[in-house]
Amino acid sequence: MPLMTFPAEEDFAPITESGPLADELRERIAASGPMTFRDFMEAALYHPRFGYYTTHANAMTRGGDYVTSPEVHPIFGGLVAKQMIELWELMGRPARFDLVEPGGGGGLLARDILRRATREPAFAAALRYRIVERSPALVARQRQTLAEVEGATDVGWLDALPEAVEGCVLSNEFFDALPVHRVRREGGVLREVCVTHDGRRFADAAGPLSTPALAAYFEALGLLPGDGCVAEVNLDAIDWTERIARALARGAVLTFDYGYEAGDLYAPWRRDGTLLCFYRQSASSDPYQRLGRQDITASIDFTTLRTTGERAGLRTLGMTDQTQFLLRMGIAEGLASVAREGSEHVEEYFARRNVVLDLIDPGRLGRIKVLLQGRGLPDGPPRGFRDGA
Repeated sequence: MPLMTFPAEEDFAPITESGPLADELRERIAASGPMTFRDFMEAALYHPRFGYYTTHANAMTRGGDYVTSPEVHPIFGGLVAKQMIELWELMGRPARFDLVEPGGGGGLLARDILRRATREPAFAAALRYRIVERSPALVARQRQTLAEVEGATDVGWLDALPEAVEGCVLSNEFFDALPVHRVRREGGVLREVCVTHDGRRFADAAGPLSTPALAAYFEALGLLPGDGCVAEVNLDAIDWTERIARALARGAVLTFDYGYEAGDLYAPWRRDGTLLCFYRQSASSDPYQRLGRQDITASIDFTTLRTTGERAGLRTLGMTDQTQFLLRMGIAEGLASVAREGSEHVEEYFARRNVVLDLIDPGRLGRIKVLLQGRGLPDGPPRGFRDGA
């Protein structure tokens, strides 16, 4: 039988969470009553001193809590860069091409796009890369990562979206890290799942909807979660999409993220929603343990994301999954050369090959959805969304 490993003693979270963030949230609940899960998740991830993204800048790595596509292999960023170059060409090869990335993670996607851009001198000269990042720890890590790129001079950091973007707003697993409301349907009535503290630990508490926007959200979809089901509602994603649409003067919005169409996301069989927590590359569904030390995420409603962009004046140019996007952009042609890079042994060859295959595995990263919307671009989908490309 295979060897078994057991969690270290520290991996067993205590019933009572301790630490300054837990203390602060307990005091807030004691003073004002149960808080929305959205505010709890905001604090757990983005608290300026104790939040996960403030204190865990190295989480998005193979040795960290979870792995994103840029971490798997630089070929991902290289193929995204090829799509950026085509968008620049569709815009008439302007002298300035803005590439704005909200939530730049560890900076690997930016690094690999900038490296690929150096092979196209005219595009590299036009490219202005801006990362919108709220975590000082992540900004420091991104700066360190991008220092590796020779010739990448026009790179900058912002704490908000710029105005009059002419180019592309690109995000990779950004929306699914935004804080969400949680609701439960009880006998045809929506109730909000809030957070309380029972004296021993944080726990769910049912209450009335905290904002009419939650009922309006499902009214716009024309559906509700199944009776007895818990579901997540990402109102922050709507706000960000509207802001991105206002910021984009001409060009595209390219979104990579985990998610579903609304009918699948809120299907009656999905009893517990999609909320997941990640700690040392292990998943759980308990957001109340390891407060500030684990990632919390929920799948995106791509129906609402797409229609929000369209109402804000964007045109949907294509939607696919990461498997098909990368195949259309030429990952198959690059696979053999990637596998052979510096490899003299067959074991290393197949190890490298399997790493890249993770990017297009429909059961793994390949199931990520890819949405392209734009303003002022020619009709017809670009290569990553074109059948038969």
